[in-house]
Amino acid sequence: MIDANDIPSSQLILYADDGYDSHVVRLLLEEKKLDYYLSRLHSERPEDLTELNPYHTLPVLQQREIALYEINVIFEYLEERYHANKLLPDTPQERAQFRQLAWRIQHDWLVLGKRLLRHPDSFNKTQAALAKKQLADSLITLSPLFAHKSYFMSDEFGWCDVLLAPLLWRLDEMGIELPRAISRPLVDYQTRLFERNSFQKSIH
Repeated sequence: MIDANDIPSSQLILYADDGYDSHVVRLLLEEKKLDYYLSRLHSERPEDLTELNPYHTLPVLQQREIALYEINVIFEYLEERYHANKLLPDTPQERAQFRQLAWRIQHDWLVLGKRLLRHPDSFNKTQAALAKKQLADSLITLSPLFAHKSYFMSDEFGWCDVLLAPLLWRLDEMGIELPRAISRPLVDYQTRLFERNSFQKSIH
C-alpha cells in the first residue's frame, strides 16, 4: 500500500482492485476531473487496510483523516466537496429523482450483476443462471428507454451513467450478449459511454 505520510494530506488516495465497485469510483474521479493517487491492490489485502475499512473491502478513498468505503457515500462526499463537473441536476426535485433512479439501478440490476461477478469460491450456478436471465431480459426490455436521451434519462452524463458503465463493460464477463436488432438503443448508449475519455482512463 501507499504510505499516506508520503503524500500531501489534501490529496485523494484510492485503494482499488479490478472489481466493479473500484471501477465505479475510478470513473467517478475521472468524470469529476480530480487528481488522485491510485494504489492498485490484488488478491492480498494489506493489514493496514483494516485501519481504513473494518470490512476489509475495496475500494477505499482516503483524504486527510477520512476514509470512505461505500460507493454511494464516496459519490455524495465528492459531489458536495467538489462543485465542478457535477453529476446530479440543479434542483432538489431533480436530484431526488436521480438519486431514486440510481437506487433502482443498484437494486434492480447491480444486485444481479454482482451475483454473476462473484468469486468462483462463492459462485452458485443455479442462482447465477437465474440472475443472468433476469438481467438480460430486463436490459433488453428497457433498451428503448435509451433511445430518447443521450444518457440515462438525461441529456447530460450523470451518476446513473457512472453506475451503469462498469456494469455494461462486464456483460461479456457475465456471459450476456445483447441481441443488436432489438437492443440497438442500449448498444449505442454503451458505445457513447465507452468512448468517453473518462471511461478510457478508468480502465487503464
